[in-house]
Amino acid sequence: MDDVYRYQRYVYDFTRKYYLLGRDRLIREMKPGPQARIIEIGCGTARNLIRMARTYPDARLYGLDASAEMLRTAENAIARAGLSRRIKLVQAYAEDLTPALFGETAPFDEAVFSYSLSMIPDWKQALKAAQAALSPRGHVHVVDFGDLKGLGPAEGLLRWWLGLFHVAPREELLCTIEQQRDNGQVKVLSGRYAFLWTSAPVTAT
Repeated sequence: MDDVYRYQRYVYDFTRKYYLLGRDRLIREMKPGPQARIIEIGCGTARNLIRMARTYPDARLYGLDASAEMLRTAENAIARAGLSRRIKLVQAYAEDLTPALFGETAPFDEAVFSYSLSMIPDWKQALKAAQAALSPRGHVHVVDFGDLKGLGPAEGLLRWWLGLFHVAPREELLCTIEQQRDNGQVKVLSGRYAFLWTSAPVTAT
C-alpha cells in the first residue's frame, strides 16, 4: 500500500471526488447515537473522518489504514482541521481490527468502509473483524463500487482502469446483501456503479 500511495496521497482527494460517489450521502445517513464511537477502516487521507467529525460534533472518531504514507497525510489534515484530540489513527490491517489497537476497551458503535473493501484482499475477514469490534446495537456502513452491470460498454474499460489501482468490485457482497433484505438497507446507484449498505444491528445478524 505504501508503494501505491507514496505519491498518490498528494492528489488523492482531488482526483477521487469525481468517481468515489456516495461518500457524503453515507455520512449524512449514518445518524449515530450521542457520543458514538465511529471507526473508519481504510481511512486514507482522513477526508471522511474530518467530515464525520464536523457532521457529528460529539462523536469520537478512529481511523485505521494499512498505509503509513496515507496516515502521514491524514495526520497533517486532521491537525490542520484542529481535530487531533477527537480522531485517533492506527496503522494496521483491516482483518486485525480490535478496539485494543487504539488502546480502548469499549467496542465501537459504527464501522465505516468507504471504497476500501474493494482494495482489501481478505474483505470477508475484514467485515467479520469490524462486526466483532462493534457494540451489540452497532452497524457496519459500506459505500463501494457495485457490479457495474448497468454501464454497458463502459464496464470493461472501468474494470481495467480500477485494476491499475488494485481495486476489485466485490460483486459477491452486493449480491448477498441484495438477496438478504433482512440484513440491513442497501441502495444501488445509477448503472449499478456503486452501492451503499447499512447492516442490521450486530445482534440481529
